Amino acid sequence: MDFEAINKLIDTLIAKQVEEFELEEGELRIFIKRQSAAPAPTAPLAVAPAVSSQATPAAPAPSTPEDEGLVIVRSPIVGTFYTSPSPGSPEFIKIGDVVEVGQVLCIIEAMKLMNEIEAEVAGTVVQRLVTNGQPVEYGEKLYSIRPAGK
Repeated sequence: MDFEAINKLIDTLIAKQVEEFELEEGELRIFIKRQSAAPAPTAPLAVAPAVSSQATPAAPAPSTPEDEGLVIVRSPIVGTFYTSPSPGSPEFIKIGDVVEVGQVLCIIEAMKLMNEIEAEVAGTVVQRLVTNGQPVEYGEKLYSIRPAGK
């Protein structure tokens, strides 16, 4: 089973909301377990203080990286995020680095496979949104990149 087939399998399991899946083909064994969304704990209701009749201007909504014209690099798979090829090695990229299309940004380890995540756009790395060694979910934001020329 190749990487693309595994990604399609994961997408299907997510779409069907399957929480646990196991497949064995010869020496290949795939086991996927997702955390179910636990209901949020309910807090006791508090009585709201009286509001004055004067209207106060609403605070502007916080801007998101997409609003600022940044491209968000998302995790294509579930796994563990790493900033360098091995412990003690220099990071692939740092904040402020200029990257080219196809340049390796990080690695996501999934089922003992090291998957290189590459830049899909040329530009400047603005922010890293996860920490080294952190588990990441499918679609989780990893980096924000300001495209070249913006």
